[in-house]
Amino acid sequence: MSDRFKRIFLGLSIVVPFLIYALYYYGMMVKNAPYKFAEFEELTLKYGLGDSLANSYNSRTMEYQYLNESDSIVRKKVKLTKDDLLYLHRKAADLGFWNFPEKMEGNSEATGTVQPHYYLEFKYQRKTKHIDFDVDYAGKPKLKDAVRQLITVVDERIKTAENR
Repeated sequence: MSDRFKRIFLGLSIVVPFLIYALYYYGMMVKNAPYKFAEFEELTLKYGLGDSLANSYNSRTMEYQYLNESDSIVRKKVKLTKDDLLYLHRKAADLGFWNFPEKMEGNSEATGTVQPHYYLEFKYQRKTKHIDFDVDYAGKPKLKDAVRQLITVVDERIKTAENR
């Protein structure tokens, strides 16, 4: 055997099994991912001051309800496109939404003011993930910023779809 053939054989005997193992391992991880966009059913966002969640959106029914400046309820049909929903799904994954605690409530009684409260839910065929978030949440600042960013992105997408 030549020296070149020995090197090729040695390289292939290490690289090929490693590639097969990596494809198998990561293929199984992607296949068994708990939140897949292919299984996405609906997105729900509700928000308001205190316990009153007067503003709401549901992507399945396309019902968007909000309070305008004169405190009257406005109801509209707003359709988020599949691209919008895919973007929101990926944004939630990027921000770690699946690892957020379900309750992120603050103590508004201590401050004496009524703070905005949000409810965000991503529903899939096999699982559902939701969070209850108060603006005066006193937990980790990075977690609070990530939740606020996700809620802002969802709200912006809904308002963009409303203007279409």
